Amino acid sequence: MTLDAALPNCNLLESSESRNCGVLVAEDDPMFRTILKRWLETWGYPVTVAEDGEQAWAILQQEAQPELLILDWVMPGVDGAELCHRIRARQRAPYQYILLVTAKDNTDDVVAGLDAGADDYPTKPFERNELRARLRVGKRILTLQDGLIRAREDLRFQATHDALTGIWNRRAVFDLLQRELERATRSLSATGLLMLDLDHFKEVNDTYGHLAGDAVLREAAARVIQVVRSYDLVGRHGGEEFLVVLPGCDSNQALQSAERVRAAIEATPIIADRFAIRVTVSVGATSATSGTSQKELLGIADAALYQAKKAGRNRTVLL
Repeated sequence: MTLDAALPNCNLLESSESRNCGVLVAEDDPMFRTILKRWLETWGYPVTVAEDGEQAWAILQQEAQPELLILDWVMPGVDGAELCHRIRARQRAPYQYILLVTAKDNTDDVVAGLDAGADDYPTKPFERNELRARLRVGKRILTLQDGLIRAREDLRFQATHDALTGIWNRRAVFDLLQRELERATRSLSATGLLMLDLDHFKEVNDTYGHLAGDAVLREAAARVIQVVRSYDLVGRHGGEEFLVVLPGCDSNQALQSAERVRAAIEATPIIADRFAIRVTVSVGATSATSGTSQKELLGIADAALYQAKKAGRNRTVLL
């Protein structure tokens, strides 16, 4: 069955496609373009059409791009093979699956099309069901890619985030602090740092149990995130200690941020395992100017935290 013969059946809704892939159709023949669009829409695909290669390339510069591409080889200006070359040259992630459509069917042309970057090479005229089956193959490839991307992102998150609280882990927050210090040196700006310690946290674990203690740590981290700026960096230093990196903050601003954090922790009891647990925090605050090392800054923040705890806890000290 050719395109024209299959056209009367295009109004049948076929809903077995589970993955909602967008499709770009780049085709200069208006009738062929219309037929393809109609087929794809009955199969549940969101469709974007381009009348030539230049228009298709412009669409592929947008932030949201189709994942399945049906490109005609012979088009004015930029043809399908050139589009394939351009798409693969930019090495974009996630991967886009390309069907390069043409009436050329000799072996040399097939090889040239695949070498250009096409994943499949349907030749005109082709059957409606054949095209649908080829698109399913593309969707399977893209679904596998999704799984790999999710697995990679999960591993990346686990490597850089604390498993209990979801904030940056010790190694990651130290790396981020170092980057901020280097950036501050280049821009001659300041970097603020807060070192927090939940007061008498051992008593929380001893009195209410470790599950309640874990809940307190999670809620404390959440409260810190709520009161700092969106681009401030919150990490777990270890145990009940947290670090907050404050890009572009001088001493005065660091002290203000520390007070907001302290007040947020103290404001209301933390509900954990049916208990209402009143928690406070001691905060050591400091700010680095150009040339201060990470070790020096951490040492100053730690000394400020020690003074806050020695002075009675539930307070901030700036050094």
